[in-house]
Amino acid sequence: MTLQDIESFAAGAWVPPGADARIIHDAVTGAALGRAGNSALDLAAMRDHARRVGGPTLRAMGFHDRAKMLKALATHLNAHKEVLHALSLRTGATRSDGKIDIEGGIGTMFVIASKGRREMPDGQVYLDGGVEALSRSGSFVGQHICTPLRGVAVHINAFNFPVWGMLEKLAPTLLAGMPAIVKPATATCQVTEACVRLVLQSGILPEGALQLVTGGLGDLLDQLDCQDVVSFTGSAETALMLRGSEHLLRNSVRFVAEQDSLNASILGPDAGPGTPEFDLFITEVHREMTVKAGQKCTAIRRILVPEAHLDPVLSTLSARLSETVVGHPAHAETQMGALVSAGQRADVLAKAEILGQEAERVSGDPAAFEVQGADAEAGAFLPPMLYHCADPHAAQALHAVEAFGPVATVMGYGDPGDAMDLVNRGGGSLVASVITADTGFGRDIALGAAAYHGRLYFNNRHSMAEATGHGAPLPHMVHGGPGRAGGGEELGGVRGVLHYMQRTAIQGSPDLLTAIGGIWVPGAAQHSGPCHPFQRRFGDLEIGETLETQAREVTQDDIAHFAEFTGDRFYAHLDEAAAARNPFFPGRVAHGYLLLSFAAGLFVEPSEGPVLANTGLADLQFEKPVVPGTSVHAHLTVKRKTRRTEEYGEIQWHVDLHDSENDAVATYTLKTMVAY
Repeated sequence: MTLQDIESFAAGAWVPPGADARIIHDAVTGAALGRAGNSALDLAAMRDHARRVGGPTLRAMGFHDRAKMLKALATHLNAHKEVLHALSLRTGATRSDGKIDIEGGIGTMFVIASKGRREMPDGQVYLDGGVEALSRSGSFVGQHICTPLRGVAVHINAFNFPVWGMLEKLAPTLLAGMPAIVKPATATCQVTEACVRLVLQSGILPEGALQLVTGGLGDLLDQLDCQDVVSFTGSAETALMLRGSEHLLRNSVRFVAEQDSLNASILGPDAGPGTPEFDLFITEVHREMTVKAGQKCTAIRRILVPEAHLDPVLSTLSARLSETVVGHPAHAETQMGALVSAGQRADVLAKAEILGQEAERVSGDPAAFEVQGADAEAGAFLPPMLYHCADPHAAQALHAVEAFGPVATVMGYGDPGDAMDLVNRGGGSLVASVITADTGFGRDIALGAAAYHGRLYFNNRHSMAEATGHGAPLPHMVHGGPGRAGGGEELGGVRGVLHYMQRTAIQGSPDLLTAIGGIWVPGAAQHSGPCHPFQRRFGDLEIGETLETQAREVTQDDIAHFAEFTGDRFYAHLDEAAAARNPFFPGRVAHGYLLLSFAAGLFVEPSEGPVLANTGLADLQFEKPVVPGTSVHAHLTVKRKTRRTEEYGEIQWHVDLHDSENDAVATYTLKTMVAY
């Protein structure tokens, strides 16, 4: 049988495996299917290509252009995903396993693209927080900005998710404006290579934005400096070896680690047999033990159950696991496929033997189980194996050793404090789930266990219909954890993008901050336009362009009419004596929303024009009460411009309303859609 050459993509060219290539085997049959790796790769040229070619092109684009690029790329991959599914089967993954990896990775890219369009600016500088006042008059101010690092992101991924593992790192990296060198685990790198080929064939990414190493990284990490990032997913042992490199430490190279962890699931005391929560708990644990044959960094390894519910959990879960169909992943009836390799199977068995010294196996015999449609000896198959530990507090290995496969241990707990003690014995985890309808118990666990976990997943009868599952990291939420889990974070929407950017404090005049950030800062220059700004198109409006309105007097009749018309008869607007007793008011005052209405009446141009819609207000502050007889006038300033569609963009206006003493009485941001 001819072996597939699984190539690397380096400095713009595909490079075949070398003489020292490693053989990759089919997880289902054990047959050799390909070879990968080439120690002669010019890794220095790859780093140079990323920095010299890919980085400048990506940084020249704005966040929104890069987000559009990601969306187009995700759309392209989704149209060609069957290529990836065909290869995924040979890694032991069922079709449903493949969906988590392939559709999950593509979906993550879609979400990150959407976050980039909705939550990041249409420019090249990300503003982190608001403007800080650093002077009495406002002539010297400060703000934090984030800009792309000038190096390359090196992504080292695990074998279990060859597509999701790449795309969940690649999407925020590219959105930040950084090129990437992807190094997948060799055991499943053929799937990643196929995905990279699809990406490159699309022509969507600029040259140098993405390179691939299918094999070892050689001395690449020793070439990195403070502008580069290493993002790692894998075992704690490998992470320790890599991040402990003297070169990385001396050069303060960012190292983001997401490591394996001993994740737990806790059944609440209220969730006894016969409750929806009990059934949900069994379903969640069964799924996390069998999906991807338990080869998930978020899989449940420790099952914490109230002592009163131990026997029904053990019997119900054992029965469910014994009914699990293990077999060829291409067969529709198969519920659990193979592990990724014979080596991984051997590692799981070795770790299970260690766990067996502290716990009794109650379900799943690796020496006697049935495999449907495949050879149990030739393929890397195991049954789901459930253990029970009678004394979890005395146990050591159960809280320290992970069998990265379909293996989990049930252990009893007494009270909520006992549960928290046991769940935290994992020394830092990616996720713990709590199945309970008791909100008090849920709060106790959150306060006691959050410091040891990157994510806490609560589920019960009220949320189960739409909940995403214990083991599903979502692109909106952070993925990572303290201690054993690596101490790093990925995803989390824009938070994941910022790992590839440098936060810098900027201090200077409002004009300088406006020029750098692309958002008008109060105190910066303002200028009037040639006509009313509502008659000017999106492209014609300039940051700082300002309309100053005429003044309008606020009368007692205005206030009384507004109170009757709206029904807002709050005493401070109608009762002089009562208002005077209020420490916030000098007497009867105008409604805040009356002032906003008057402001709109002062600055709105009623004629048809490029302004299409008012889509909201933000950052509203009432600064000073307005008493009857006061005149108010408004300033309307172009604050920020954001392209939205092919037909219109969003203009954010800074609005400040002043009284006859020129004191600010209200400030807010007005959002409108304006035609190009």
